[in-house]
Amino acid sequence: MVNNVVTPPKPSNEPILGYAPGSPERAAVLAEYERQSKIVVEVPCIINGEEIFTGNVVEQVMPHDHKHVIARVHLAGEKEIKAAIDASLDAHEMWSSMAWDSRAAIFLKLAEMIAGPRRAEINAATMMNQSKTAHQAEIDAACELIDFLNFNVYYARGIYEDQQPPISPKGVWNTVEVRPLEGFVFAVTPFNFTAIGGNLPTAPAIMGNTAVWKPSRNSYLSNYLLMKMMEDAGLPPGVINFIPAKASQAGDICMSHKMLAGVHFTGSTGVFRNMWKTVGDNIANYLNYPRIVGETGGKDFIIAHPEADAQAVKIAMIRGSFEYQGQKCSASSRAYIPQSMWDEIKDDYAAEVSKIKVGDVKDLSNFLGAVIDKKSFDNIKGYIDRAAAEPGCSFVTGGTYDESVGYFVQPTTILCEDPNWESMVEEIFGPVLSVYVFPDNEWKQTLELVDKTSEYALTGAIFARDRRDIEYASKKLKYAAGNFYINDKPTGSIVGQQPFGGARGSGTNDKAGSAANLTRWISARSIKENFTPPHDWTYSFLD
Repeated sequence: MVNNVVTPPKPSNEPILGYAPGSPERAAVLAEYERQSKIVVEVPCIINGEEIFTGNVVEQVMPHDHKHVIARVHLAGEKEIKAAIDASLDAHEMWSSMAWDSRAAIFLKLAEMIAGPRRAEINAATMMNQSKTAHQAEIDAACELIDFLNFNVYYARGIYEDQQPPISPKGVWNTVEVRPLEGFVFAVTPFNFTAIGGNLPTAPAIMGNTAVWKPSRNSYLSNYLLMKMMEDAGLPPGVINFIPAKASQAGDICMSHKMLAGVHFTGSTGVFRNMWKTVGDNIANYLNYPRIVGETGGKDFIIAHPEADAQAVKIAMIRGSFEYQGQKCSASSRAYIPQSMWDEIKDDYAAEVSKIKVGDVKDLSNFLGAVIDKKSFDNIKGYIDRAAAEPGCSFVTGGTYDESVGYFVQPTTILCEDPNWESMVEEIFGPVLSVYVFPDNEWKQTLELVDKTSEYALTGAIFARDRRDIEYASKKLKYAAGNFYINDKPTGSIVGQQPFGGARGSGTNDKAGSAANLTRWISARSIKENFTPPHDWTYSFLD
């Protein structure tokens, strides 16, 4: 129930700063990058508001300079993971009974901190930790995270207000109470977006839940700094507990706990399916049926009609595939281009991609940084090497890599004669775009191919001029993408504009950045109060 009529400010999307030469934001983020690069941060667990230094340490390095250590991370063990669960459960009564607007004020304050005095700090940490350019860090760690916080608070108010009053016959008062879930939420976050790292534990918290947050092993530093900012914004101890830990150990303990109320996950499809299976195996042991919300893999597509705007298709291929090294869940990694268009754009496309600079993200002339770690580098390298050995594949761009200093992969375009070659089908999560060129008269058949090729259904883009072609493609690809783009690249969803999520093998499609996601973290209670209870058990039909 809403205790008062306080309404949060109506949000608008955070403006993206440009980082142009001579701009104050460029100077600020580079200065902060330089400051942070000179220190090694001791990253503890944070449990019930206390920093726990376990002594079981792993090092965090810059992906673009993998000899440069930026943090020493104290991993949680069984003791700390169980303590984090206990802290979440202990804080539940305090937090869930707090006035909703008091909870909301914490996250609105956090948004203001990130928008202002802490912007350079979180952006620089994201650049160092996840090898994002200043622009990619800005749209992620600053703008999207600010939007998540502001819009989620606004949506929460709407959820509380929009409960339709039930019919109340004479003598009866019926109401509905919106409650948080009973237990704790296990938030498991990815490396590629600091904003997702912030959103997955805070979205349930806004609705009155408490959380155990397991950050990705490749974003410990930026996520830790974000956790400290939450505390600085006034988050009480125990509401969100930060446990850098081995995924298997944290998962085994949290997923088998009787009081698991929900899972908020972004990561690989395989891991999420295993988590779902674990919930099924443990279902009789839980107090409640846990809510399972996940956004997982993608094999995102671009398909162009022969009469589409060729220049727009070319730019969408470059930006959609190679920004942030292709490490976006939404990045285009397969493209279907008609023969006539490919003949027109191929040389110019290759020339444009050749201009892309790859290197250290503190050099703002670089468009790409490094892929996240050695494991990712080796996986991408494997796809490139196998394509090089395949007679039906040829390189239009890239095809080279170098890990001597950082995990650098040149933006690679593979032309595939077989539309079912592995790089057209499997998720690679790197700067690799596979292209299949189809006969101009096989537009409809190729739409069928797009729909059936991949197990995923996260994002996709169609390019066409004639509205009939747009409508036809939209219908044929109705279930092929949860975020569908017409004459635009398949990346760059904005909170409040394009709620994000996919179906099939790409997740539960609960749309991060929308009220639909927040409703997954509440449980309604119907209340009937009878002002005139009966005093006789008999009914009129009885003789």
